[in-house]
Amino acid sequence: QVQLVESGGGLVQAGGSVRLSCAASGRTFSSLVMGWFRRAPGKEREFVARINTSGAITSVADSVKGRFTISRDNAKNTVYLQMNSLKPEDTAVYYCAAAPSGSAYYTTWGQGTQVTVSS
Repeated sequence: QVQLVESGGGLVQAGGSVRLSCAASGRTFSSLVMGWFRRAPGKEREFVARINTSGAITSVADSVKGRFTISRDNAKNTVYLQMNSLKPEDTAVYYCAAAPSGSAYYTTWGQGTQVTVSS
């Protein structure tokens, strides 16, 4: 059973940058597809970014394209979300999630980390 722990959230001014980290333990990290999601106050959880097992293939939501980048370091069992040019509407709790390779379903979730962007 994999465990995920996010870190790196906080308060940042609009236009600033934050890097989130998600450390995984308990299973072979390199066999997991990893994703980032977020939930803003009063809104449904939404997809932010995804990365395949090797890190060669990534995808991001249109709302963050060109500003957010997902990456991973399999040697460190960690996935990252680099967030640049932040906007107040990026304020949310950010969650990382893991899916077994070949599965469309994220089966393990972290506890989330708050990112607040002030205007």
